[in-house]
Amino acid sequence: MANRLIGDLPKVGIRPVIDGRERGVRESQEEQIMTLAKEAAKLIEENVRFASGEKVECVIADTTIGGVAEAAMCADKFSREGVGASLTVTSCWCYGTEVMDSDPLIPKAVWGFNGTERPGAVYLAAALAGYTQRGLPTFGIYGRDVQDADDLTVPEDVAEKILRFVNSALVVAQIKGKSYLSVGYSSMGIVGSMVDAGFFHNYLGMRTEFVDSTEILRRIEEEIYDKDELNKALEWTKKYCKEGKDYNKPHNQKDDSRKQYEWKTVIKITLILRDMMIGNKGLIDKGFREEGLGRNAIAAGFQGQRQWTDFLPNGDFSEAILNSSFDWNGIREAFVLATENDSLNGVSMLFGHLLSNSSQMFSDVRTYWSPEAVKRVTGKDLTGKAADGIIHLLNSGSTTLDATAQQRNSKGEPAMKPFWEITKDEMHKCLENTLWPQADREYFRGGGFSSQFKTSAEMPVTMFRINLVEGVGPVIQIAEGWTVDIPEDIHTVLDERTNPTWPTTWFVPKVTGEGAFKDVYSVMANWGANHGAISYGHIGADLITLSSMLRIPVSMHNIDSEKIFRPSAWASFGEDKEGSDYRACANYGPLYGIK
Repeated sequence: MANRLIGDLPKVGIRPVIDGRERGVRESQEEQIMTLAKEAAKLIEENVRFASGEKVECVIADTTIGGVAEAAMCADKFSREGVGASLTVTSCWCYGTEVMDSDPLIPKAVWGFNGTERPGAVYLAAALAGYTQRGLPTFGIYGRDVQDADDLTVPEDVAEKILRFVNSALVVAQIKGKSYLSVGYSSMGIVGSMVDAGFFHNYLGMRTEFVDSTEILRRIEEEIYDKDELNKALEWTKKYCKEGKDYNKPHNQKDDSRKQYEWKTVIKITLILRDMMIGNKGLIDKGFREEGLGRNAIAAGFQGQRQWTDFLPNGDFSEAILNSSFDWNGIREAFVLATENDSLNGVSMLFGHLLSNSSQMFSDVRTYWSPEAVKRVTGKDLTGKAADGIIHLLNSGSTTLDATAQQRNSKGEPAMKPFWEITKDEMHKCLENTLWPQADREYFRGGGFSSQFKTSAEMPVTMFRINLVEGVGPVIQIAEGWTVDIPEDIHTVLDERTNPTWPTTWFVPKVTGEGAFKDVYSVMANWGANHGAISYGHIGADLITLSSMLRIPVSMHNIDSEKIFRPSAWASFGEDKEGSDYRACANYGPLYGIK
């Protein structure tokens, strides 16, 4: 397990603040407050890992912070240590603006211990008022139940908020300074593939790197890839990637010689796309230093259609394999690679990957099937979670093979797991449940192979998507729900009506009976684009917290209100939570840009 990008992983800074009055007051609280800081650090380090597998490291200030000098000492230490998220803890009154964390780019939270002996809650209120007045949105954490002074455990409700804050803040810190690599540009007029460099810079702090698709062709022709790895990949693919039925019309079907050329080509594309994203020391050793350095890309997109795919084998294999948690080199962290260079869906996938530590699905939000329509075309009734209708998620490329639902969590339930928990047997089952039919040559004249599978289990998932709105900026939609495994005879009829060479996931959102979540149809009708990113688990609350840090308002969600955790300043923008979210994001503007 290793970070494959340039730059150290961010750390979490813990700031124990204290009443600065010495000769009695301060001394009486030193041990308790430093213990709280250590307990918070222990909670974080035991429960949070990066998607690359490393455990998160906490940095605690060298002393408690009683005034501006010690606040500056702490800030200096945090700067040297690479702190990307700041958590202030205390059980007592402190001097609000004197001990505050004033870095405007580091997400920050304050935990005020709920005890009666010392006024931690009074300090928390004063501190949050100071942060709000200074224009530094900060998350307030306050336990529901009073604790005794000697009870320094972290209550469950406090722990939930600390971990939600830290998980989200570390996403902000990880993506800052990294690149989105656009290979090609606009795909078939899809606006998400018209990469908006201003959005990436202003809201995410990311670079945008643009490379023409001909760079792949150049590297193929000039053999700028690892030939030994190519041979290893060819052997692995032949063993584990089974060709499926060729659905092409007879005049479009190709002989075995052409298929072997296409297999070799799509594997080369995979190697090259990976090398373009993160570099390859092997290329540097062979004299290709420029190509071997890569673009430090934490996410990427491949245009493909149409200029590439009208001429050459498509990117479906490359996208599916790179987005999976394994390849010919074994089990490893999934990449984030968007089909059709839909950068907005790519960023959504990136959020999901870093929050859940699992691989991501990329799908067309293709079709809403009502129970009546299913009955009409199949003669069958939908049952269970699918009884009120289903949404067909389908796309040619980026859906991870982890979505075959062959992995199991600690309870034995179908899951999509962090790569370090995946077994070789689970990897092989994912491959065994995937076929690779010839690409539909009416879509892809250059051929290639598309993954074909069905998500064959019920799993909790979250579908989400960032959209850009003229006059508003970015907004995000979030829909928690489940994958459902409909009977094979129903699936086959419905699937054959679209493109059976592509992977299918049947999705049912959690409905509320109101607004965009009135019913399954309403979710489909209110979705803001043709694509959606789908992450394992119900991570909607984390996405809301993350979005508030980046000043991206939530336009649509089905998350329980008690789970919504935003900076305390949001309460100053009105009682309606979603309206206040829009007003607060507009007021503060993009995190790294000009309003």
